Amino acid sequence: MRQWALRCLASVEGLPPERAALLLSVGLVLGVFPIVGLPTVLCLLAALGLRLNFAALQLLNNLSSPLQLALLLPLTRAGAWLCGDAVPDGGTAAGRFGAAAVHALAGWGCICVPSGILLYLVLIPIMRRRRPVWSNAIESPA
Repeated sequence: MRQWALRCLASVEGLPPERAALLLSVGLVLGVFPIVGLPTVLCLLAALGLRLNFAALQLLNNLSSPLQLALLLPLTRAGAWLCGDAVPDGGTAAGRFGAAAVHALAGWGCICVPSGILLYLVLIPIMRRRRPVWSNAIESPA
């Protein structure tokens, strides 16, 4: 496990702190996208558009999958609250599923996207301070 973690750190080592922070924040925000399966496509598009490491984004996407499932219901409820209506109890299953998906997307857009921007801004100074520690850990694996 330690070797795996060191390899991940080594792949990020060459990145400037701003790019590493962008990679982490984009990977986590897209990884918790509330529609299962779409984070992979979104990570591909983000990697192409922002010129980020696709493998690292996919790793973050896969690591955040449990968080994606854990946030599905809270994001749906937050989106329903933001939209001003509750998740419908009646109607067809497709209608209920569609409304829940719209609510989850609204909750994700209003909560996770601003949180990702804040995470990026917080991670930049942390990455700048932690960079020498990572270099020492990678150079001398024990």
